[in-house]
Amino acid sequence: MKLGLEDFTPGRFGTFGPYHVSKEELIAFAAEFDPQPMHLDDEAARHTLLQGLAGSGWHLCSIMMRMMCDGFALRTASLGSPGVDEVKWLAPLRPGDELMLDIDILGTRISASKPDRGFVQTANQIRNAAGTPLLTSRFTLIVSRRDAIVENVS
Repeated sequence: MKLGLEDFTPGRFGTFGPYHVSKEELIAFAAEFDPQPMHLDDEAARHTLLQGLAGSGWHLCSIMMRMMCDGFALRTASLGSPGVDEVKWLAPLRPGDELMLDIDILGTRISASKPDRGFVQTANQIRNAAGTPLLTSRFTLIVSRRDAIVENVS
């Protein structure tokens, strides 16, 4: 059974992971989408503000989405999202990092115009194995209410 709006209550929703980031993955993402020297080359990266090879912040956002899908989103009656309220990159993503994702539910509300669904406000944090926060974000999910969920039956 899919998770509905009523399954998201304020407080800690869950912790998901770990997700291991390899040097090869970090460089491959950067080469394709964010080809800056600090994401591609060890020597060039040592001479940047990051003082060593670091993953793209956009890579970290993509990893967060993957962890959400693996953790709960694919079993949620999700109708999408109206957008992201905030993303903050707090510390560099490094090759070899083991990441964990914490999801907190800030609140929910039923849609005034479409009462078969509602909005779930989340606060999210990705941290490495040392517990250092690398990213925080806040966004809203649109989720069907339980009585409006239509399961695919094959």
